[in-house]
Amino acid sequence: MLLKMFIAVAGILLLMMGWLVVQQLARAFAKRHPELGPLREEGQGCGSSCGCQGKGSCKKA
Repeated sequence: MLLKMFIAVAGILLLMMGWLVVQQLARAFAKRHPELGPLREEGQGCGSSCGCQGKGSCKKA
């Protein structure tokens, strides 16, 4: 039981650290290739919300 918990915690930490590595690689790629435009971080830029057409165009549920 305790071993399974430690394995789960270690797995989650490894996944989080892996995601940080992916973000760093994406930033490095964007820095090497400025012709592709700026890097859009998660939660920013067009498509993450209704901010592209203006805040008034979002349909509230």
